Parts: sequence; structure tokens; C-alpha cells
Amino acid sequence: MSELSPQALRTRIRSGEHRDNTSGFAPGYVQCNIVILPEAWAADFLTFCQRNPKPCPLIASGQPGDPNLPSLGDIDIRSDVPSYRVYRDGELVEERSDIGELWQADLVTFALGCSFSFEEALMADGLEVRNISEGVNVPMYRTSIDCAAAGPYVGKMVVSMRPFPAADAIRAVQICTRFPSVHGAPIHLGDPSLIGIEDLAAPDYGEAVTLRNNELPVFWACGVTPQVALEQARPPLCITHSPGCMLVTDLPNSRLAIL
Repeated sequence: MSELSPQALRTRIRSGEHRDNTSGFAPGYVQCNIVILPEAWAADFLTFCQRNPKPCPLIASGQPGDPNLPSLGDIDIRSDVPSYRVYRDGELVEERSDIGELWQADLVTFALGCSFSFEEALMADGLEVRNISEGVNVPMYRTSIDCAAAGPYVGKMVVSMRPFPAADAIRAVQICTRFPSVHGAPIHLGDPSLIGIEDLAAPDYGEAVTLRNNELPVFWACGVTPQVALEQARPPLCITHSPGCMLVTDLPNSRLAIL
């Protein structure tokens, strides 16, 4: 399964055969967080992304009413994400595997960079990515870090965490600095209480991973952050990916790297 091409994996997702997280799948290709909003709510959200590029790195956006993202592949955003979250007036009302019945002529899709791209770069350098080695969704936490507001969009940053020995943590910073389009370098390492996290064993999203005595927790800005801002903004309708269930694209990770 992990060796499927992006298109083959999307075919399985579209048919309902794959409804789980996508970490470790389609190696070499960009995966994206998804936010879908009515056009009247889209301009301020675009500004929010521009003001908060670490947690909200914009890879692509669609035209109103168009479910396709041709720059990312043969994609139908209504069916090509394993699991969607549907919010109405800021409240999560359901999770579903297809949003065709909910599609409207004014909906705009935003595709945001995802940490799964830099995980591949870390593993290519010989670093262990604990959520992948333990076969779980990466742990994600709400923090005390304020995002820059844009219109109705405000909120705290969400981070993902991966533990490393100190030397590997330094190397992780160096590697991820080359990938600003997929969250870039970590924003914090060490004491989680300094960014408002009380218990690493109780993530707000995803699943906890093992933290060994010789390791530091390393935190990256996370693409779940927009969901927090959307809860505050309370648009009449918003659709996102479920945490860990990404849009797998045909865009190679190498296209996002800088020297």
C-alpha cells in the first residue's frame, strides 16, 4: 500500500477503500491539509494564511465552485480525501468520506503544506520519525502561541511533535529549514509547558508516541491550526480534512525544497 502512486492511492480513496491516515503513503509526493470555504469567507482566510505561513503554508487554491486542483494532479476534492470534517457555524457536526452532497457553487478550496513531506526528508537522512515507526498518527497539541489575526480568523497555533536525541534534533532543524512550504524549521524544542502544553501523553489530536529519557520533544507548526481559527470565525459552512487524512498530490516533494 505504501508504494502506491499518488493517483492509485487517490483512486482507492475515491472508491472508499482507504479511509485512514495517509502518513507514509505515496513516498516522494506532497500531501496537503485542506480547507474549503464559501467565497464570501475565502479572502480573509487567504490573508490569514499569508500572515501565518509557518502553520498555514499555502500550496494551491481553487476557483469558486471548481472541485479540481489541476496544479496538484487529477483531483476531485469532493472525494479524494480519506476523511473530511464538516463544520457549521464553527461547530463540528460530522465526519464523512465524501462531500459531493455538500458541494456548492461558491465553495473555494485551499491546499496547505503538510509535515508528512518533511518527515520523508528526515527519514532519508537516517532519522527515526517516531509516529511512523510506531504506526500511529502524529501527536498534535494546541499551544498558547497566538496567530496573527485576519478578519474573523483568530486563534492559537497547533503544533505537531516528534522526539529526537539532541544531536538529531539539531539535524532535524537543519533539514526542515529547506522546506518552508511544508512548515519549515521547528518552532520549539524542549519544555512543552513554555508553549502551553501540559501533558505530552494527552495530545489534542492524533496519538501519543514514546518519549525516551535521552530525547527532546521537537515541535513544528501544524496545518490543523486553521481548524482552530475556523472554530473562532464560525463561517456558516467549512470543510476540512480529518487530522492525518490528507490530500495526496502528484507534486514531488523535491519541488518544495530550497537550497
